[in-house]
Amino acid sequence: MVRIATFNLENLDDRPRGVIDFDDRLRVLRPQLQRLRADILCFQEINAHAQSKHGPRLLSGLDRLLEGTRYEGWHRVISLNRGGAHPSDLHNLVILSRHAPESHDQFWHDLVEPCQWRPTRTDPPSPSAMALEWDRPVLHAAFRLADGRSLHVINLHLRAPRAAWLHGQKESPGRWLSVAGWAEGFFMASVKQAGQALEVRLLVERLFDAEPDALIAVCGDFNATDREASLRIIRGDEEDIGNGHLAMRMLVPVERSLPESARFSVIHHGHPVLLDHIVVSRNLLGGFKAAELHNETLGDELVSPAAIVGPPESYHAPIVAEFEVTLA
Repeated sequence: MVRIATFNLENLDDRPRGVIDFDDRLRVLRPQLQRLRADILCFQEINAHAQSKHGPRLLSGLDRLLEGTRYEGWHRVISLNRGGAHPSDLHNLVILSRHAPESHDQFWHDLVEPCQWRPTRTDPPSPSAMALEWDRPVLHAAFRLADGRSLHVINLHLRAPRAAWLHGQKESPGRWLSVAGWAEGFFMASVKQAGQALEVRLLVERLFDAEPDALIAVCGDFNATDREASLRIIRGDEEDIGNGHLAMRMLVPVERSLPESARFSVIHHGHPVLLDHIVVSRNLLGGFKAAELHNETLGDELVSPAAIVGPPESYHAPIVAEFEVTLA
């Protein structure tokens, strides 16, 4: 059996800002990790720091979190900055695994060029178009199975549906000067999210081209619910494609096996929503055993921070899926 999990740890950082106590975070998060009993974990929002001015950036917060757990010392695939030199300061992706991957890579405008957009609402007016680039890369790792096949795991964190910054259109963080400015910023953010989803789908297509029966799991924080555009782009449902010959290229959300009342990974202003997903190829679905959403302790991501001083938890629930395959 192989258990694959995804968990947005929300700014995991051993140098947290404000009144958050990192030791409190450790005590809350470690039992959640232990409960996952995962063989492969996809983490989002892992921060990194350089220990000296010219030293390497280290994921010291993650190191401390994993100390004394079953995951300490496991293999890691870590996202890098656009130059490919080192992790970013904020919001890195990590694939953690019991077994070493046979290969790994990241994709950041490697398959999709950034869209060009000339803003209409900047102040002063923009003289030229700007590139709408993704905020983060996508990680891919392949693991050898005992039967000689490969298991492909993709870790992603799509942009949140929050309006992108526009020069001269914001008075302060979160306070826009016009509805039109906010609307254009939201449009730009939507293009970024959909564009990165397209890059993920093209990566999936590349894997299917090389292995028609590929075992694929796309995991992470999609910042989208089941019927939103970015998730539909990645899934490639038969109803959207209209061609049964391509049905084997569809990706299926494993959370559909759970009762509808349990399908939520975030509570947003009193509304439970499912933003974190594991979507898999039909051949991997053939070995699917069960899915779990560990959302029993979730607080409201808008209400709880205002009510709790130094909240230690993540406001995302982890999801884990178990499959009848064996790592080599």
